[in-house]
Amino acid sequence: MNATKSLLIVYHSMTGGTRQMAEAARAGAQAESGITVELLHASQAGADDVLAADGFLFATPENLAAISGQLKDFFDRSYYAVLDRINGRPYASLICAGSDGHNAARQIERIATGWRLKPIAEPLIVCTHAQTTQAILAPKHIDADELERCQALGEAMATGLVLGVF
Repeated sequence: MNATKSLLIVYHSMTGGTRQMAEAARAGAQAESGITVELLHASQAGADDVLAADGFLFATPENLAAISGQLKDFFDRSYYAVLDRINGRPYASLICAGSDGHNAARQIERIATGWRLKPIAEPLIVCTHAQTTQAILAPKHIDADELERCQALGEAMATGLVLGVF
């Protein structure tokens, strides 16, 4: 049997929606034996965590049509320290958006392309439809069916890592 594989989930969340999505993905990944899963807030994750992982899930709210500043800070702090050292490793992304999410997804894709990571799924975007200041700043509750999608992505990522599919 192969050595235990590792999945790093890096997230940022201000109102709880993205955290719920990341936790659901972690639960799905942990259902697979033969994998360790580390869930880290973007402020706590760094280059050493990236180098130690076999695959990645990046989770962020879309703030002003971009990834969150905390996730961007994680990428800024880690980018050059791991460049050309993680080529070909798989990744996926989780986006919690008020209306769209695609710009944040594209931003992660550009960074991952620079790291030469391999996407294993389309970005999973959950739309909360928060459009007013009050709704945007309010604590989020992600619907169970959306959390199931996040859990399934985590499980698929873990299974693929363990089986050596990617």
